[in-house]
Amino acid sequence: MRCLSLTMLALPLAALASPAQAEAPVRIDIAAGRLDTAIIALGRQAGISIGLTDRQIGAHRVRRLRGTMTTREALDRLLEASDARAVRLAADHWRIVRAPVTARRSGAPIRLAMAVPSSLPEPIHEIVVTAQRPPPEALTRDTFGHIRLEGDFALGGQGRGSDALVERLPTLGSTQLGPGRNRLFLRAISDSSFNGPTQAVVGQYLGSARLNYNAPDPDLRLVDLATVEVRQGPQGTLYGAGTLGGVIRLLPNLPDSRDWQAAQSLSLAATQNGDPSFDGSAMLNIPVVEGAVGLRAVVYGARDGGYIDDRLRGRNDINRVDTVGGRVLARIEPGAGWTIDMMAAAQDIDGRDSQYADRLGDGLDRASPFAQPFRSRFRLGQLAVGKQWDSFELLSTTTLTGLDLTETFDASVPGQAPSLFRQRGETRLVTNETRLSGETAGGIGWLVGTSLLSNRYRIRRARGEVARAAAITGIENGVDEATAYADLAIPATDRLFLDLGGRLSHMRLSGEALDSPFLSVAALARSNARRTQTAFLPSAGLRYRFSDGLSAHARYQEGFRPGGIGVRDQMVRRYRPDTVSAVEAGLAFSADTLSGDVTLAYTRWRNIQADLIDADGLPATENIGNGRIVTLDATLAWRPVSAVSIEASAVWADSRLVTPAAGIFVLPANRANFDFASIPAGAVVAETNDLPNVARFSGRLAGSYRASLGAVGDLSISGSLRYVGRSRLGIGPVLGVQQGDVLDTGVSASLARERSTFWIQATNLFDARGNRFALGSPFTLPWGEQTTPLRPRTIRIGADFSF
Repeated sequence: MRCLSLTMLALPLAALASPAQAEAPVRIDIAAGRLDTAIIALGRQAGISIGLTDRQIGAHRVRRLRGTMTTREALDRLLEASDARAVRLAADHWRIVRAPVTARRSGAPIRLAMAVPSSLPEPIHEIVVTAQRPPPEALTRDTFGHIRLEGDFALGGQGRGSDALVERLPTLGSTQLGPGRNRLFLRAISDSSFNGPTQAVVGQYLGSARLNYNAPDPDLRLVDLATVEVRQGPQGTLYGAGTLGGVIRLLPNLPDSRDWQAAQSLSLAATQNGDPSFDGSAMLNIPVVEGAVGLRAVVYGARDGGYIDDRLRGRNDINRVDTVGGRVLARIEPGAGWTIDMMAAAQDIDGRDSQYADRLGDGLDRASPFAQPFRSRFRLGQLAVGKQWDSFELLSTTTLTGLDLTETFDASVPGQAPSLFRQRGETRLVTNETRLSGETAGGIGWLVGTSLLSNRYRIRRARGEVARAAAITGIENGVDEATAYADLAIPATDRLFLDLGGRLSHMRLSGEALDSPFLSVAALARSNARRTQTAFLPSAGLRYRFSDGLSAHARYQEGFRPGGIGVRDQMVRRYRPDTVSAVEAGLAFSADTLSGDVTLAYTRWRNIQADLIDADGLPATENIGNGRIVTLDATLAWRPVSAVSIEASAVWADSRLVTPAAGIFVLPANRANFDFASIPAGAVVAETNDLPNVARFSGRLAGSYRASLGAVGDLSISGSLRYVGRSRLGIGPVLGVQQGDVLDTGVSASLARERSTFWIQATNLFDARGNRFALGSPFTLPWGEQTTPLRPRTIRIGADFSF
């Protein structure tokens, strides 16, 4: 009998529990939220396999469930007031199905969660038990290779930001300018080391709210999250422009209108040769009107102690960073399947100085004539209205996002008075997205939607001596976009499943020069920037299930970024849109104690937008040509015994600029008889055709041990090794420096009791330096190498409490 799984349950939960274990009472602690999410948590905690036969049932809201009980008791309590019942297939195998009409409670509304799955559910035909219960920190993937990290990982991040994701996923890369300043990269699609007018290559979301467009990673702290989703490869069909490399979604826990909840987390850290650090967070869930109105608030703050010294100014530990933020979510359930969700979020990051060093000291110091602080201000507001019927659902969201980033760089020239470069980037993004999704009687899932977007990015710049810095030409780029899209998930046979989609977008682009001393330059900029662009992005995928434990998938996807205007050599120039098209194929297997997957992807990138250094030492956006990227990523998980799990993940990437633009000249590998006089005048000369910030190989090896200590609690011990290979900072003689070849290490231990967890972590065990990123200031890079070392050996202790 065919059953339809939710996106969140595309791969069934599995375990090897004995009948006695399945019946024995176990300790359960499941947060309030959607039923599908609660089922995932129950399966993990009880060591059972649970299948879901109806995606509408999965959207049902459940209260928090906590206590010691049998599997049957837990399922019965989760399914209270729902139109579903639990059917036992075997000792540790269950399926959730719709109850007969006579058994349903009348008037029980079906509720829509704000953090709805962003892709269609995939039809599968049977529940398959293939593996042991995965540990909470394990990677899980759906049938198209999309990565999911459950809320336990978010807790494992211990209130950190995107750096915790970068350390966890070898396929995710980042620049290292500092929190709130970095650009993220997925599947080796990396364009630039700077923050400028180009759109990001990775789309980031908080629930269904888009966080970035031109702006860098806002680096929100991973606090009170249900799930983190990572979708690799271009995602243009469902997510639109600016998703060339993929999408990262942070799904927060939603308000519970039936239960009071509270949580608190505190930690302290000591860094060798550095200042101490601390962080804390708190969550409060309030059932304002029981069953109708819920409110959930989160606040957090952190100080990351500095560890870089300044020899010239005689100051120690200059790169301290302070972060404070929070969010408030409100949910109103008026009945009849309607939901109204409101969210507000804010975060401030203040960096006292940059975190780079030079090669002249001990690897943790540099010589700068003044501080180079940075400041990030992020704000977000969202309204989401949903309605669910028996066979389809509607969701409409409107989001306002703002991010201001101010940065200061040392622009001093040896032998001259100290000078600086300061820039302030302002992003204002307004989006509305409305989507209708459902399923036919034949099991075909469908989705149609529209999207309206307006983005304005303004960057103002100043340069000169510290006391007399003067404004120089800046840029404002605007994008207005209207889009329609659709997607189908088709069960072609019992083993073959198809996915087809398309997105049609029409954009109006605008721009102008700011603070230009010449009116003619500003007028030329406006005329060059005004244009329209229409793009159609198709997608197609298939999955074939060879057996219960072996499946394969293939997928074709496209993505694009609109063009804009930039400044190079004191001239306003226009850069063209760039596009990617990618095809991937993967294989996944799962057995009793061993599971894994491997994916091969080939990507073509046309008219690559990237940043170069102009004659004045300023970063400038140009189209550098066409490229191709080949990646091979794999994950292997082994559980030799129930208490021990081992996981290895790695990615190999080969990214090349295969057709340089007219102004780019790539030197040949063999230069023995090369005539350097043949290089065109004014060309940007590149040592190699490697694309920036892409390591040839990166990988991670981790292991964990878990044991129950009875009344004392549950003990967990884990360790990891992470390696990032060599890459280049950028294109050209100044940016072509090497970086990477870094090995990081860590161990942790935690003791979890019913409502508290105490933990200790140690990172960079061998106190290595390394060079994560070879840039601190592009203006002083020609005068000496720059490095961004690993944070020195750090030990953190903390505690988490729930009430």
